[in-house]
Amino acid sequence: MNWTLNIAWRYLVSKKAHNAVNIISIVSVLGVMVTTAALVCVLSVFNGFRGMIMGRLAMLDPEIAVTATVGKTMEHGDSALKAIKAIPGIAQAVPVIEDQALAVFADYQMPVRLKGVPDEYTSINSMDSLIVDGEFKLHDQVSPYAVLGVGPAIALHVRPEYLRMMQLYAPQRQGRVNLANPMGAFRVDSLFVSGVFLLQQNNYDADLIYVPLDMTRKLFNYESEATQIEIKLAPGANEQAVMHDLEKALGSSYTVKNRLMQQAMAYKMVNIEKWMAFLLLAFILVIATFNVISTLSLLIIEKDRSIATLLSMGANGSQVTRIFVTEGWLISLVGAVTGIVLGLVLCLCQQQFGWITLNVDPSQVIVYAYPVEVVWTDIIVVFLLVAAVGLLTSLATSLTMRRRLSSKAHKS
Repeated sequence: MNWTLNIAWRYLVSKKAHNAVNIISIVSVLGVMVTTAALVCVLSVFNGFRGMIMGRLAMLDPEIAVTATVGKTMEHGDSALKAIKAIPGIAQAVPVIEDQALAVFADYQMPVRLKGVPDEYTSINSMDSLIVDGEFKLHDQVSPYAVLGVGPAIALHVRPEYLRMMQLYAPQRQGRVNLANPMGAFRVDSLFVSGVFLLQQNNYDADLIYVPLDMTRKLFNYESEATQIEIKLAPGANEQAVMHDLEKALGSSYTVKNRLMQQAMAYKMVNIEKWMAFLLLAFILVIATFNVISTLSLLIIEKDRSIATLLSMGANGSQVTRIFVTEGWLISLVGAVTGIVLGLVLCLCQQQFGWITLNVDPSQVIVYAYPVEVVWTDIIVVFLLVAAVGLLTSLATSLTMRRRLSSKAHKS
């Protein structure tokens, strides 16, 4: 095996008798190298976007959320909250109520998602850091307040310093509708606007409004119910252990989710896009390896005399075939290693300097340059892909070599 590897390496690096073979050999290695580097860079960019999106969502999503398994609300939210707070590893837990309502300000109106939260809500997330106008405030001595996403703020033409109150309308959950008095079918409440937040995620910015929890319970005719209990873990707490304890204490009537589970659809979509791009580049890699097959075919023809010499010295057909199969592997592996190194260098440069930028207004985006995050499992997957493609190339070379040796045997 050592001598076949030595000969294969010599055939790879030595100057060929025909310049065309030299050029095709270089093109073969470069083709594998560039495609491998592209795979590393593209996967790392998708990782960067995924990390950026999940990081932004983590500013509002709780570390753990508890919801009802069946139905929209937890009928005994206060008792569930008490049981949750008794579990070790939980620093804080708060009930929230989220439901649909109609917001009206002056001559403007729009359907919105109301999220009723307690005053200490910012202690379990980074909500206050997302405020772009005003402040996060739900109560003072005079009135309750609302904090709007940029979508409702723009649609309703409202800002925090306005002295006019915003009205909220929610349908009655109980009782009959009096057709003679349609407004009687709604509960109404009013409050001022204290702040506007911007997450730059449409699911939150487009229609979400934060209001006091007690107002939401009054507006939707709730008493101790909650649609969700949001949990902040204590420093050093084990998330999986806490989730297991929660599921054990609450039973099957409640569903426990971490941040990844809460955003399962968004995470899945990013992963689908990432691996679709991977498959497209993998197809390009397969096409690029056709150059390797061409190189080996020309090399077999060029080394015809060397093959005859090896056969006369006692080498058998399998050993000679192994030389060219090994060379096919070497071309793929050299291209893979250099491509991975090149891809890592480009990713590190992008992380450090941000040379490649998004073609958008910097004031309208979270990041101006393409985000990059290298994940070592992706590097392993890319290397295994190139190795597998190299194996297919080697098998094609093996068939070509065996046919050539068979034709030589018939002629002799």
